[in-house]
Amino acid sequence: MTVNQSPSSFSTPRQRKILRKSYFWLKLLIITVGLITTVDLVCRFLGEWFWFQEVDYLGVWLTRLLTQISLATSVFAVSALFLGLNLFLAEKLSGFESSNYGKSYAQKKPILGKMTLRPLLTLMGLICLLISFLLLHYLQISLSFLSSILEIPFLTNLYTASDVTESYDVSNLKPFFISSLKLQDIQNLLQQIWQAKWQIPILIGFCGFLMMKRRLGLKLFAGVISVFLGLVCALNWEQLLLFLNAISFEKTDPIFSKDVGFYVFSLPIWELLDFWVGGLFLYGLCAVSLIYLGSNNSISNGQFLGFSYPQLRHLYGLGGLVLLTLSLRHALARYELLYSERGVIYGASYADAQVQLPVETFLSITAAIAGIWLFAHALIHPNRFQISGRSPWVALIIYALGLLLGVGLTPLVQQFEVLPNELEKERPYLERSITMTRAGFALDRIEEEPFDPQGDLTLADIEANDQTIRNIRLWDTRPILQTNRQLQRIRLYYEFPDADIDRYTLLKGIGDLENPNQLTERQQVIISPRELNFSAIPQQGQTWVNRHLVYTHGYGFTLSPVNQVGEGGLPYYYIQDIGTGEEEEAGKLRTANPQIRDSIPIGNPRIYYGELTQDYVMTRTGQLELDFPRGDENAYNVYGGEGGINIGSWWRRGLFAEYLKDWQMLFTQNFTTETTLLMRRNIKERVSAIAPFLGFDRDPYLVTAHTEDSLAGTSESHLYWILDAYTMNDHYPYSDPGGYGFNYIRNSVKVIIDAYDGDIQFYIADDDPIIHAWDKVFPDLFHSLEEMPITLRSHIRYPVDLFKVQSERLLNYHMTDPQVFYNREDQWEIPREIYGTQAQAVEPYYLTMKLPDAEREEFILLLPFTPPDRNNMIAWLAARSDGEFYGRQLLYQFPKQRLIFGPEQIEALINQDPVISQQISLWNRQGSQTIQGNLLVIPIEESLLYVEPVYLEAARTSLPTLIRVIVVYENRIAMAETLQEAINVIFQPEKAEDVPAILRPLEDETTPVPEELELE
Repeated sequence: MTVNQSPSSFSTPRQRKILRKSYFWLKLLIITVGLITTVDLVCRFLGEWFWFQEVDYLGVWLTRLLTQISLATSVFAVSALFLGLNLFLAEKLSGFESSNYGKSYAQKKPILGKMTLRPLLTLMGLICLLISFLLLHYLQISLSFLSSILEIPFLTNLYTASDVTESYDVSNLKPFFISSLKLQDIQNLLQQIWQAKWQIPILIGFCGFLMMKRRLGLKLFAGVISVFLGLVCALNWEQLLLFLNAISFEKTDPIFSKDVGFYVFSLPIWELLDFWVGGLFLYGLCAVSLIYLGSNNSISNGQFLGFSYPQLRHLYGLGGLVLLTLSLRHALARYELLYSERGVIYGASYADAQVQLPVETFLSITAAIAGIWLFAHALIHPNRFQISGRSPWVALIIYALGLLLGVGLTPLVQQFEVLPNELEKERPYLERSITMTRAGFALDRIEEEPFDPQGDLTLADIEANDQTIRNIRLWDTRPILQTNRQLQRIRLYYEFPDADIDRYTLLKGIGDLENPNQLTERQQVIISPRELNFSAIPQQGQTWVNRHLVYTHGYGFTLSPVNQVGEGGLPYYYIQDIGTGEEEEAGKLRTANPQIRDSIPIGNPRIYYGELTQDYVMTRTGQLELDFPRGDENAYNVYGGEGGINIGSWWRRGLFAEYLKDWQMLFTQNFTTETTLLMRRNIKERVSAIAPFLGFDRDPYLVTAHTEDSLAGTSESHLYWILDAYTMNDHYPYSDPGGYGFNYIRNSVKVIIDAYDGDIQFYIADDDPIIHAWDKVFPDLFHSLEEMPITLRSHIRYPVDLFKVQSERLLNYHMTDPQVFYNREDQWEIPREIYGTQAQAVEPYYLTMKLPDAEREEFILLLPFTPPDRNNMIAWLAARSDGEFYGRQLLYQFPKQRLIFGPEQIEALINQDPVISQQISLWNRQGSQTIQGNLLVIPIEESLLYVEPVYLEAARTSLPTLIRVIVVYENRIAMAETLQEAINVIFQPEKAEDVPAILRPLEDETTPVPEELELE
């Protein structure tokens, strides 16, 4: 008997009243939840609208949003409609929906698939397990996408390759790419489930739920999978827009002779289509099969009588779609062989090209024929469907045999034909991989030059390279930061998050007026912003008013020359402190002298947008903002910049209270009609919100400069952040990604962020097809590098993260000869050094120096290389940053027949020297700790000079002071109080007798410590 749950079916008025009340509260709950959700979505949409309008990139956001919504809704609608219709048809053909459908199933003659209970349960269990794996696979991909986009720490990205290589961590560069469900994915899922055994009950629960509640479970899972598919496709909006705006790379792959743009722009879309329809059709086939197998009480009756003609037609249609999807998968697998890791190289090897490629082609054609065959059988003979013997299964059997052939034959060829003759067989493929990897990481742009140190450097050469000597970095960023945090914080709420190397042009004073170059000089400096860190304020002071209305900005920066030492061995500051009004004008940063004041524009030193500005703030309120400390008191101000969103009206206040989930905004009495909201003040978050398709360098750096706008009086700000941005891809054919998640990278964009107004400008810095495609997508987003103000352009530098990636790849891929590469005859390593007491990889470092054959000194990024298991230096790589030479890289290789000391050998010689080591031990025994800083290799003329600063740090305070400079040249080591003294001791030992220094020959290990040094 059917039980009707309508109110009229209850016998008593009380029961009907209770049910009506329950329905009322249920409807009220649904309406309330729907209303809250709608309000939240509307507020979020309007909040984003106003923010993108403020930064003047509303069109960029709308293009992205409309693309995502279109993808999500279309994919979800098509998926849900397809699965819904198939489930409805399956239930119809199983007699679930109507008892009037012709003859009942039991009266129809089953023609195929009769089975008893045991095989029936086994088959249904396997189908349920496959559905569960499919659901888990798409769930993990969806969560991984959300994790990579929303940066949710507990969602693990299961498919991104490791971003940490042997020497350097560049985990900030981690693009994410999808994959369809493959057999190896099921194996990976099984391994993961076995390791995380708490997932086993969940998987069993999925299967049990499907077995017991097939109808409800299949519909529920169909909805969930449709949502997942729509979500993943929407999050791949970038691939669609790039596909629609593809640019030719004007370079073809060596196997299919297709333009690289096909792999970068088109292949990902085909893979996304495969991901979508593959899961959709496979789930449809499994769900329909499960319905048919469980129909007519087959489990309770203990047997399945078989499939009827209409059911077989339905299954044949779905099976045909699955096989057509398999055909697409094998067709794509042909191109994906260019990313194979089977052989000795990355990309299609001999076995891939000669065996696997024909197999994939054969499987694609066979699967297509089988799919069309099955699909045709499902469509023809609507009234009299018949199966003619084995005909529909012939293609399936051939396909299965081809699949087995592909699985078994390629490894056999690799094992028995390739490995015994590997170099001969793989030579052309090695050449391809080397060429394409060098192109993917722009290693083919590096110019190679020989460098043969002569060892004949003289004092005259030193004097001729005076600017190089005067820019040798004695201060590392770490001791500068430690000193700043001790001496320049001024208040607890100020913090120095970072220190960066840059260069500025300084006035020298009176000189030759006819030669203006004599009036100025380039000086390498370390700049460190003084930002506001609200978390450092004592807990009692962390109120809502203080967080959002009072403590709104940092103030100023410190600027130190890399080569000068102040009193007591502390850093010398060109710019420091905050004027209190006693000696300097209140709020002005203290400069070392008038020349510095005239050379370096300071202007407005307030930092409203920075690296530590995580909180949103409201300005132009009734509450004054803390500006800077002024002795025992504080100075206050009101924000006068152009940034921010006006929230003076009541409805905007309510809108952003909901958007930010900050209800105190509704009740504060401090807001005025001019109140402005500054949000997304963290510069990386700010830039990523506008251009999430770019990867960003981990180290933005501050620049103080006059720009055209500020000179014209339209902006008072002179503080800007420069952030390097990258285009990356993992589909560059034959390019070996190594330990990274990408095999193509370019520093395509320089981003300028105004630290006061928050204004953001994107400048194209590389002739890269990917960034040109994005320029077509967003024509108002990018500017040419020539449009960047010249005063800011003079501060751009080759980015360290890109240099690290290229250096790692260059360790192997500087070898262009296939035989040398195969034997790893000339492999390199990143040298190591001792910093303090810890061994670490040598970090790339900026130098101001004159390259061999160059006419003048310039700002470069440099890194030496050593051979494996040996510590002598074999080469060094330089990246240029100045003017017309920006971006050019030079690789200088040393003669292999000569021994050139590497950083580790120099470190060992220094530490093994009894005089120097005994002096260092003396300092360490006096309640302090010596720290040996970065060892710098300085190329001068055709010689190498090694320089290492030595710092002394008291045990109770973290305040390092520079106490000695060690200089090594050829067979001499000098340790003196200053760099110039150490150089003089080496190159003019006869005139340096009165200098308190140590001069040691490298081969001498017996000289005692001078008595006068024992007292230091």
